[in-house]
Amino acid sequence: MGLKYKRVLLKLSGEALMGDQDYGIDPHFVNSLAEDIKEVYEIGAEIAIVIGGGNIFRGVKGASMGMDRATADYMGMLATVMNALALQDVLEKKDVPTRVMSAIEMRQVAEPYIRRKAIRHLEKGRIVIFAAGTGSPFFTTDTTGALRAAEIKAEVLLKATKVDGIYDKDPVKYPDAKLLPEVSYLEAINKDLKVMDHTALTLCMENNLPIIVFNIKEKGNLKRILLGEQVGSIVR
Repeated sequence: MGLKYKRVLLKLSGEALMGDQDYGIDPHFVNSLAEDIKEVYEIGAEIAIVIGGGNIFRGVKGASMGMDRATADYMGMLATVMNALALQDVLEKKDVPTRVMSAIEMRQVAEPYIRRKAIRHLEKGRIVIFAAGTGSPFFTTDTTGALRAAEIKAEVLLKATKVDGIYDKDPVKYPDAKLLPEVSYLEAINKDLKVMDHTALTLCMENNLPIIVFNIKEKGNLKRILLGEQVGSIVR
């Protein structure tokens, strides 16, 4: 089985980890996700993961309630560390060696993020989960995903969502929303297609990094993408 993409960055939202719950981490979904990751790991893919924290705390929401934006963002970063440790635990129980690297130093629970060490882990066949965002407030975990993907020279950024790809409008609200199999970076920015925030999209555009938006809830999608099948939507 030939891989179309060998080194990939998977961007997971914190909300994805909620599964069908309203808050926190759904163990059934995380287990199913870990099985999908293990499947592509076993066929030789090098996988880095950036995880959000929205299932526990969203910095933007904290700021909208009157909290200092930087403080709220730091709290959001800590939430991503909790998610990263949860995913690491499930992956390692499935015999998949996994390292959590945090942009905020907390050596008791995670390695500090060092680019060259992250690449070394990938080369040695370990999965790397990047936690705590960029380590700076005012940046989303989408931007972290684009940044880390560029740093580790990933071939593609895989944006995991609950929908089947990029639509011309919100498919949850509008039943007539159309799926767009391919869009350009500028189209995604100018039409505000809600693929990722504009900072992340610009970073991907400048580094010529394709983004595939796909439904993570559908079993086997991850493997199909890595083997080169057309799944979801691509931004390039």
